[in-house]
Amino acid sequence: MFLSDDFLLTNDWAKTLFHNVAKEQPIIDYHCHLDPKEIYDNDHFTNITEAWLGGDHYKWRLMRSCGVPEERITGSASDFDKFMAWCQTVPKIIGNPLYSWTHLELKRFFGIDLLVNEQNAQEIWDRANEKLAQADFRRREIIFNSNVKVICTTDDPVDDLAYHKKLAQEEDRFKVLPTFRPDKALNIDKPDYADYMAKLGEMAGITIATMSDLYQALDSRIDFFHAMGGRLSDHALDVLKYEEADEATLNSILAKALKGDGLTDAEIHAYRTAVLVHLCKAYHDHDWTMQLHIHAYRNCNTRMFNQLGPDTGYDGINDLSITIPLQKLLDAADQTDSLPQTILYSLNPNDFDVLVALMQCFQKDGQNKLQLGSGWWFNDTRDGMRRQLTKFADGSVLHNFVGMLTDSRSFLSYTRHEYFRRVLCEFVGEIVEREEAPEDEELLGNLVKAICYDNAANYFKF
Repeated sequence: MFLSDDFLLTNDWAKTLFHNVAKEQPIIDYHCHLDPKEIYDNDHFTNITEAWLGGDHYKWRLMRSCGVPEERITGSASDFDKFMAWCQTVPKIIGNPLYSWTHLELKRFFGIDLLVNEQNAQEIWDRANEKLAQADFRRREIIFNSNVKVICTTDDPVDDLAYHKKLAQEEDRFKVLPTFRPDKALNIDKPDYADYMAKLGEMAGITIATMSDLYQALDSRIDFFHAMGGRLSDHALDVLKYEEADEATLNSILAKALKGDGLTDAEIHAYRTAVLVHLCKAYHDHDWTMQLHIHAYRNCNTRMFNQLGPDTGYDGINDLSITIPLQKLLDAADQTDSLPQTILYSLNPNDFDVLVALMQCFQKDGQNKLQLGSGWWFNDTRDGMRRQLTKFADGSVLHNFVGMLTDSRSFLSYTRHEYFRRVLCEFVGEIVEREEAPEDEELLGNLVKAICYDNAANYFKF
C-alpha cells in the first residue's frame, strides 16, 4: 500500500518505535530559511502553487529534467499552469524523495489521498485551495498544527530583527529565533563588500577601517542577536581554506577591499581565516552553536544565474579536500579553548568519514560538542539520511545526535521530519534485527526520543 501508516517502516521494531515514540514528538526546526516577516504577517497563501512551488528549487530541478519549459517553472505562466506542470512531472519521479514528500504534504496538510497526476490535478487544485482559504491554514497555524516548538530562521548581521521582536511579543505557541549568518562579512572578494561594511558599521555604531573595528562591529551584532534569543550561527563555507596572517597584513587587506582594489587568493583566505577564528571565540563566549555548511558548488550555470539569480536550482556538489583546512580552523579555536559547539555539514557525502573522525579529536564539555550534521540538501533522501546515521553511529555516539531540520523555505516542509523519523526508526530496528542491540523498548525508545527532540532542546539552550 502506498503511504500507509507503516510507510518506510520495514521491520517490527521500526513500527513500534515510530508509532509509540517518534510520531508524536514536537519539532525543533533549528535551521530553515523561512521569512520571519511572512510568519508575522500570517497571510493566507494565494493558492497551492504559492504554497507548494514558490521558491522550491528541489521541484524546479525535476521539472527541468522532465522537459518543462522555464516559463512554466519560474516564468510568466499562470499559477494553475505551473501547478499542472508539476502534476504532470510527479508520475515520472518515482524513486526520488519528492514523490513521497509531495504526497505526504497533500495527505498530512490537506487530507487529500489522490495520486498527483494530470487526471487528478483539477480536483487537487480545488480541494487544496479550499483548505488554504480557511483561517487555520495561514502561515502560523500551519506551524502550530505541525507541532513545531522552535523555528530558527537565517538572518544577516545587519538585520534589525524587527519581526522576531514582534513575534516574541505576540506569539506564545512557538518561538521564532534568529540565526547569525555573517557570510557577507566574510565575502571580502564580492563587489558589494565595501557597501556592506558601511551598513554593518552603521548598525553597530562603528566606522569600520581596521580589523579591530570589524571585530567590534560583529561582536556588537552578536550581542544584539543574543538578546533577541539567538543561540546559533551559520556559515556557508563553499570553499574552505586556512591562511594565517599578522594584524598589519590583515589591516592592509581590509583597506584594499574597502577601496575596491583587487585581492589575491591568499589575501582572501587570510582575511576569512582571521574572521572565522575571531567568530569562533565570540560564539564560544556566548555559549552558541556554530554551523558550518561546507562544499556547495553554487551557480554552476552562468547563463541561468544571469537570468534567474541564485538559489534557483543550478547548484552542485564540490569535491575539494577539507581535512587540513578544517583541522587547522578547529585547532586554532581550540588552542585558546574557544571552540564553540559545532555542527559540521557537508554537501559531499564522501566527506562524512573525514568529518566524523576529525570532530572526535575535539570532543569535550558535554554530549557531542561537535556533531555531524543531518543529511543536507542533495543528501536529504532516505539513502543520504541512512548514510549520515551510519557514519555518525560508526564513529561517534548516535544517541547524542541533534536530529533533523528542514533547511527549507516552505511552510509545508515539516513532513520531512516525519520522513526522517521513519528512516531513523527503520535504521534502529535493523540494528536490533541484526542482534547488535537488545529488544528493550525503553532503551531504544530513549534513543529515538533523544534524536527526535530531547537532544536539540538541550543542546541549543533556547
